[in-house]
Amino acid sequence: QVQLVESGGGLVQAGGSLRLSCAASGRTFSSYAMGWFRQAPGKEREFVAAISWSGGNTYYADFVKGRFTISRDNAKNTVYLQMNSLKPEDTAVYYCARRPRGSYYSPSEYDYWGQGTQVTVSS
Repeated sequence: QVQLVESGGGLVQAGGSLRLSCAASGRTFSSYAMGWFRQAPGKEREFVAAISWSGGNTYYADFVKGRFTISRDNAKNTVYLQMNSLKPEDTAVYYCARRPRGSYYSPSEYDYWGQGTQVTVSS
């Protein structure tokens, strides 16, 4: 059984930064691509960023390009999301998830999810 645990969320002013972490259990973490999604109240879950198993390829939603950076440390079984220049519209619950195959952008291609961490950006 795979467990994903996010941390690092919180309340920050617009223009500020946060670093989210997602710690994974299990010995196969380095074999899988990982992604970050977010869900705001009343909205569907949306893709934020993803990273290949090796970390050599990264993918971003247009609305975070240049502001967010995804990275991973396979020795620590952890994936990160560095969020800079935060905006009030970035307010959401952020989830990490494991992708076995398929599209990086579709939530349906991810098989394990964390419980989420709340990010609130005040104006």
